[in-house]
Amino acid sequence: MSDLTTLLEVGGPVAVLGGGAAYARAKHPAAYWSTIGLPVATVRLLSSYGSVMEACGLTVAPSRLRVLAMKAMTQREVRPVPPRRGIIRPTLTGLKLRLRLAPGQEPADIAASAERLRHAWGVHSAYVTTVKPGVVELRLVGYDVLRRVRMPRKAAGGFLKVPVALREDATPFIRDYLTIPHQLTLGATLSGKSMYLRHLIAGLARQPVALVGIDCKRGVELAPFAPRLSALATDPDQAAELLPTLVKEMEDRYDLIRARQGIAPDTPDEEITSDIWGLPEDERPVPVVLFVDEVAELFLVATKKDEERRDEMVTQLIRLAQLGRAAGIYLEVCGQRFGAELGKGATMLRAQLTGRVCHRVNDEASAKMALGDIAPEAVHAACSVAPERPGLAVAGDTSGGWSRIRTPFLSLGVAAETCQESAHMVPDLAALKPFRPDVPVRPVEAAAPVVLPHPVTD
Repeated sequence: MSDLTTLLEVGGPVAVLGGGAAYARAKHPAAYWSTIGLPVATVRLLSSYGSVMEACGLTVAPSRLRVLAMKAMTQREVRPVPPRRGIIRPTLTGLKLRLRLAPGQEPADIAASAERLRHAWGVHSAYVTTVKPGVVELRLVGYDVLRRVRMPRKAAGGFLKVPVALREDATPFIRDYLTIPHQLTLGATLSGKSMYLRHLIAGLARQPVALVGIDCKRGVELAPFAPRLSALATDPDQAAELLPTLVKEMEDRYDLIRARQGIAPDTPDEEITSDIWGLPEDERPVPVVLFVDEVAELFLVATKKDEERRDEMVTQLIRLAQLGRAAGIYLEVCGQRFGAELGKGATMLRAQLTGRVCHRVNDEASAKMALGDIAPEAVHAACSVAPERPGLAVAGDTSGGWSRIRTPFLSLGVAAETCQESAHMVPDLAALKPFRPDVPVRPVEAAAPVVLPHPVTD
């Protein structure tokens, strides 16, 4: 009886600690990783590094000098040599270490065994990046960082750079317009595409950039950001007037580059390789970012007259995508569906959009249209996005690389308030003034009654 009582007295705190750890792992994975997961994973890695590398086929035969030294100094068996391991550096979401590859190895060998390494050391995922020839960095992520997105505090932003989402390897996904000038963003209803767009607009609102919007859903997506927009078209008729204005603005900027750099006036636009960033700062025009929401609305036609208007708008969009970068005009094309069946010019427009972000879509054809030509293996990942995870997407570019990302929550009110506070930063572009949206004046709140001090009396 006394032994049972002692067992219960000892087992009670152990059960409580175990239950608390399981609860923290499920509800607060970051806290669990910092207190329990990180020490356990570190001990596993240090104690089993050599055997795990050998089991994964990542060891090589030792050099002759090493074999001779081992035979001369000890009688132990000479075993294969794993990649030399650097210092383990813990992070808030996992840990990092550098590996010096053995002769004859390449980074692809380590990347091919990433799934085995994560199971052997009990972490959520493992990623391999090349640091320099012969050295790779192995990043181990301790838990699913996309389940509850928390952006890093030191997400590197900058001019025309907006951290909008978190990658599955716990690094920020930054929309860099100087590196990837144009992008196609697809997503079905409630997939998180609008949240992605909010982060972009809110991030650019505080920068000296002209924001232009085309929202053919009567402006329901972009109208809340009207105080910061330089122009807004809410139907195809207005878009048909706005796009030629942007093309004319682009041509004027090319004329400015010609005049500054002494290029002949009759030189075709396609042969001009310079851009506005080579101009002096006092002469440089402000960059323009064009947001096109529901791009399919610009392609759809009902009558012969609509078809002519559609062809003109598509041609102008293609011209902006082909030539806009050098003039400082960048495109962010969004939609629920994008395919070749939209009509003439759809595939040509897509070819000019370097960046691709595909949220959950309703059919495989849309995922193939977004990612099939740059990363075919990413199509399956885009088709497997669950509806229970809005904001989850697959991001890629024409380099062939891709990764899963997820956008954190940002309420419409907060994004609209950011645009309201940045309304004074709307640049003065004479060509876009006719398209400036009407911003309702906020009612002036009644001031609180002034309370006068009363003299102290008996």
